[in-house]
Amino acid sequence: MKQVEWISWPYLPETKRSLLASSGRFVLGLNKRYGVQLMQQNQDDFHDDRAILDIHDMPKFWPWVGLSLQHMFSMFGSTVIVPLLVGLSPSIALFSSGVGTLLHIMITKRKIPAYMGSSFAFILPMTALMKTTGYPGIAQGVIGVGLVYLLVALIIWLVGSDWVDKILPPIVVGPIVMVIGLSLAGSAATDAMMKNGRYDLEYFMVALFTLFLAIFFNMVFKGFIGLIPILLAIVCGYTLSVFLGMVDINAINNAAWFQMPAFEIPGISYHFKINWQAIISITPIAFVTMTEHMGHIMVLNEITGRNFFKDPGLNRTLAGDGTASLFAGLVGGPAVTSYGENIGVMAITKIHSVYVLMGAAMFAILFSFVHKLNVLIMQMPLPVIGGISFLLFGTIATSGIQVMVENRVDLGLKRNLMIASSVMVIGVGNAYLQIGPSFQFTGLALATIIGIVLNLILPPKAASEIEQEVKMHTNE
Repeated sequence: MKQVEWISWPYLPETKRSLLASSGRFVLGLNKRYGVQLMQQNQDDFHDDRAILDIHDMPKFWPWVGLSLQHMFSMFGSTVIVPLLVGLSPSIALFSSGVGTLLHIMITKRKIPAYMGSSFAFILPMTALMKTTGYPGIAQGVIGVGLVYLLVALIIWLVGSDWVDKILPPIVVGPIVMVIGLSLAGSAATDAMMKNGRYDLEYFMVALFTLFLAIFFNMVFKGFIGLIPILLAIVCGYTLSVFLGMVDINAINNAAWFQMPAFEIPGISYHFKINWQAIISITPIAFVTMTEHMGHIMVLNEITGRNFFKDPGLNRTLAGDGTASLFAGLVGGPAVTSYGENIGVMAITKIHSVYVLMGAAMFAILFSFVHKLNVLIMQMPLPVIGGISFLLFGTIATSGIQVMVENRVDLGLKRNLMIASSVMVIGVGNAYLQIGPSFQFTGLALATIIGIVLNLILPPKAASEIEQEVKMHTNE
């Protein structure tokens, strides 16, 4: 009989435990019938029956189109806002995100349904470099980020990733996943309410209209329509915005149908000369985004019932992320990372198919060349994005709660309470650590590190809890 690691779950019948143990494929983690989840370490023969479409399920053509468009619309706003803030080409960011996603899926052996979009973590140093070195300096930093990821992936491949389970138990993972969703709540609220820095009631009504439609479509519709509630809500919110005059129709009408993205290729578009200052100002932030990357993998583990740290392995997920950033730096785009918006879509729709994410990536590449469609989506009003984000980010946070509930994390223990409280408030409050002018540990990264450290150094029980137990035993 193969060895299998079990967490104690009293409600699982002994006969079921023996049957699963003999297969040697599962570690215990929620099953609709028995109240537990079968967390798959090896994906080859596993199918998550909770999902409408699991990772390797391929939808039919027209549903595939609709589901992929839903993912592309969900990530579009965040992906193009980064280059707009920095001064880069949005079409290049869209192109590099699509190709980066396909590279990530290929490197992870089509086992992880993740979308790579423009990373917000690098906005500060990229903006500063844009004013001094221009894109050539940014490119070297972004390429450096990719190389750092690849180096760390190589080290993990050599030494293994068993340490991940030790430093990331449910009491750390649950609060971190909650922070990933809740730390984005402020951004969603700002998009929903603020117009040019001032509160706008009409904006907020559009956001609530979009949110309530997404909820309504989720709860009422069945069949294929029930699988694209986010896309339908976005289209309806966009349509309402057009009638309210929030969309610049002239910009859409005047846009050319086709336009080549403004590629920035070293040695062709500009003379390549190493700029160590640019590299040093951007590259170290890779260690911050790695923690965010691991947080997203934790959420995907929870949603899909798998353990991606084991299969295909943390080394491959990091290598995929790094290769995507490396490619972006070679063509003129910003650094990329996995996107919470797309994870939220998967959690809501229960569509985990990697082919749907590949379709979204191909649409992103296509839209980067079809300029009119690009402009059409860039005109999407912020309250529409904000309204949808309420639901997407909230779903991610709820997954964190689910991690702790399913693993029966006892918050009555002082140790657990100290860890969860510290991680939650530091992460959600974005208590960042600033080192120098451009290196910043974001609230999420700092909360992750503090949670890991507290989990490693705190004893299982506080002195007062041990004393109380001794007194109870003495009285007995």
